[in-house]
Amino acid sequence: MIITRNTVQREIILQTVLNMDNHPSADDVYERLRNDNPSISRATVYRNLELLAKQGKILHIRMPNGADCFDFNTSEHYHLRCDICRRVFDIDLPKIPKINIEQKKYKDFTIEGYSISFHGICPECKK
Repeated sequence: MIITRNTVQREIILQTVLNMDNHPSADDVYERLRNDNPSISRATVYRNLELLAKQGKILHIRMPNGADCFDFNTSEHYHLRCDICRRVFDIDLPKIPKINIEQKKYKDFTIEGYSISFHGICPECKK
């Protein structure tokens, strides 16, 4: 766990993510904050979201072919992104068993983890 001095700006950013239920991108968080907190820069939001994710207070969800997003729900779960509107949803699936990677085959890599993402078309976009 990373230990750093907590700042007022970091706490504002954390509370913003905790109050958003839509898997916001860093830009979404910045847009939500900027009117009431004009001293917070986009770079500050990005930097603090990364730090909060490293501290385990939020999840950083890496999205292939799209903007990464963040989640207040830090429990282990999966995500589903709509190919049309690009929104991200939680998907309730049983835990997928750990993938056993033959490490000797990839000896030049240090494998630190993996992510599984699902995509499709949400009910709203199907209409």
